[in-house]
Amino acid sequence: MATQVKSAHERADELEHQKMDELNRIYTKSALFNMADGKIGIDFGGGGQVHVGEDPRLPKLPAKPTLQDFFKYRFNMSSNHLLQSAALARKNGCNEKMILACLLHDIAVAGFIRSDHGYWGAQLIEPYVDEEVSWAIRFHQSCRFFADKDFNYEYPEMYVRLFGEGYEPADYIQEDYKRCRQHKWYGSARTICVNDLYAFDPNAVVSLEEFDDIIGRNFKTPKEGLGNDNSPTTHMWRTIIRPCNPL
Repeated sequence: MATQVKSAHERADELEHQKMDELNRIYTKSALFNMADGKIGIDFGGGGQVHVGEDPRLPKLPAKPTLQDFFKYRFNMSSNHLLQSAALARKNGCNEKMILACLLHDIAVAGFIRSDHGYWGAQLIEPYVDEEVSWAIRFHQSCRFFADKDFNYEYPEMYVRLFGEGYEPADYIQEDYKRCRQHKWYGSARTICVNDLYAFDPNAVVSLEEFDDIIGRNFKTPKEGLGNDNSPTTHMWRTIIRPCNPL
């Protein structure tokens, strides 16, 4: 029996129905996402069909995404602070590893999670960067709350506004800071703080392409693409690609 060839109009109708079906599906939120809204548990939308896989509401990443692709398709406006920080580190004569550390220091905030962002960000990139880079990113989270005149680092005025006068960081932050002060890479964590921009400039324009060479030399992009390479943090990159996967 001959296969019936569908007309262009029929194919367009099928595509339209497919898109409508995708948009009508339930996009689930994780328990953590709901807790951030003060809600406990997961809402599966009354038993309807949940969406699985690529989210049509988000820009589609290439099949083998690079770090630059994540900046472009997932971090977007949130990356401006990272670019400004890296540009300042370069202007201040930092080496390439520290420029990369500044470029990635708030990567968790930009694309994954705000809470304990130094720890999450360090873990996210750990398989792909020099150990000093991920270590510095992990411990900049504690260092930023403590002034150090030897590095010309003052407690940010922005923090007084955000957290209040006389704010005391949590005990684990203070303990990590003490450990950090004794470590050989303390200066690297402090370098991130010095080149962090606490007065964010919305008018500053820095291009990610300016750092392509530094990324190429210092970030080990897997040939399969981030999220496909079976590293210890592949699941984290997959979650950024498909944040609404239900399970």
